[in-house]
Amino acid sequence: MKNKTFSKTQKILIIIQARMGSTRLPGKILKIVLGKPLLYFLIERLKLIKTPNELILAIAKSDINKPLINFAEKYNIKYNIGEEDDVLDRYYQTAKKFNGDVIVRITADCPLMDPDLIDKGLDIFLNQKYDYLSNNHPETYPDGYDIEIFSFKALETAWKEAKLLSEREHVTPYLWKNPDKFKISVYRSEEDLSSFRITIDEPEDYELISKIYTEFKDNWINIRLKDVINYLRENPDIFKINAHLIRNEGYLKSLEEDKRL
Repeated sequence: MKNKTFSKTQKILIIIQARMGSTRLPGKILKIVLGKPLLYFLIERLKLIKTPNELILAIAKSDINKPLINFAEKYNIKYNIGEEDDVLDRYYQTAKKFNGDVIVRITADCPLMDPDLIDKGLDIFLNQKYDYLSNNHPETYPDGYDIEIFSFKALETAWKEAKLLSEREHVTPYLWKNPDKFKISVYRSEEDLSSFRITIDEPEDYELISKIYTEFKDNWINIRLKDVINYLRENPDIFKINAHLIRNEGYLKSLEEDKRL
């Protein structure tokens, strides 16, 4: 897909937030599948994005995250180290360091991300000149396929003005909660797929994702969202492995913390 409004002066950063600390599944993004860390599969899939971009890992500042630095250096991935809990600051400092004009936010716990969805989002964002665009407000795509795209200018405004813990930890709430300040939009799936969970946050998620990659092991790089959905529909027992888990549990907990302030 070619973006008509893309120019060489408009630098797009694909920034992946990454950390090893997880109470529910420690080290989840470096769990091994088919002999490789899950983060490897995500990176290789993101390299298939057709819109010109620069790929950056935004790693949380903590000794526990040294394996992520080792990973980035082993696979020659650019990275920046920033605040662990203030992820908004981590994004802002990373975008500023690498001179980004447009930022695509991806979380490292989405190892089956579809690069075509990102190209679709960038095409819409660049042609319509939005400040913020997502595919998850409301949620119509599966958990694990969340994409957010925003301008550096909008990110800088959020960085300066966002105060709530939930806004700092989860990067974009200040943007999508303020449609009066920003030109925002959403692109939806033609079919509501929000009941599918294809992320890595719990042991059950790891079991499901391992089964998907094993099923497609001979051509994993080319599988897209429709292939994964078809597989899960044809194998309801696998779909049920993690179907009971709550979406966006971390954000919901942050909202509870906001109430205590």
